[in-house]
Amino acid sequence: MSEIVYLNGEFLEKEQAKISPNDRGFIFADGVYEVAKYYNGKAFRYKDHLDRLERSLAELNIHYSETDKLDKVFTELLVRNNMLNKHAGIYLQITRGVEKRVHHFPVDIIPTVYAFAFDLPSATDKLQNGIKVITEEDIRWQRCDIKSVSLLPNTMLYNKAVESGAGECILIRDGKVTEATHSSVLAVKNNKLITRPLSNLILPGITRKVVLEICSANNIPIEERLFTKEELYNMDELFISGTGSEITPVVQVDNVRIGDGEAGKITRFLQQKFFEMVS
Repeated sequence: MSEIVYLNGEFLEKEQAKISPNDRGFIFADGVYEVAKYYNGKAFRYKDHLDRLERSLAELNIHYSETDKLDKVFTELLVRNNMLNKHAGIYLQITRGVEKRVHHFPVDIIPTVYAFAFDLPSATDKLQNGIKVITEEDIRWQRCDIKSVSLLPNTMLYNKAVESGAGECILIRDGKVTEATHSSVLAVKNNKLITRPLSNLILPGITRKVVLEICSANNIPIEERLFTKEELYNMDELFISGTGSEITPVVQVDNVRIGDGEAGKITRFLQQKFFEMVS
């Protein structure tokens, strides 16, 4: 069965989907994206994803007025690709559209809207046993709060992790931890959850938001503050969170073991509560 994708109002076989080489997403990486997860056909925190998408569009002045119709598009993609009864992801990309190559934002331009469904099972082994990560200098731009398709720095840094046999790369800017290449970074010290505050330097992660809600509901203290790589090495527990990562324990950073080298009790508790929410 051919994969069915969505492009500019049509459901097509993937091989039939064509995008102009003059699309500004191709020329300038002038666009945004979202990835939402569906657990057996049910979207997790759909409104949060939609709100973040609309914020990213607004920050780049991309005028797309049909976000209210996207839920039906996503469900139809799951149906047409026989993914209603599994864990699946939806990738959505909206670029400014097709126009001659100019360095300003053209007016009266029609956005290009592309979406597809894909298998997104939970990484059971990583969730159970944790992963090791590396650290690298954060070389990205200053607007990491926008979910931009301009991800070359992220992929360069993540590739270093892959080449070293690690599962992620945690980024350091001005001596302080920001986030990872495609996930949020959260830690536990003395039974307190610690994570960097939201700013222009990190993405407002949906799963990060859920983790903070779980902590608040269960009287786990939260401290949103900057912390250094040296502090990172000395955390009692560490984990990454994200739509694909869910809540993945980190048991080693560079060559340093975190805690006792296994997922900690608070990380396990957060995992339990998270999967109760999505089950």
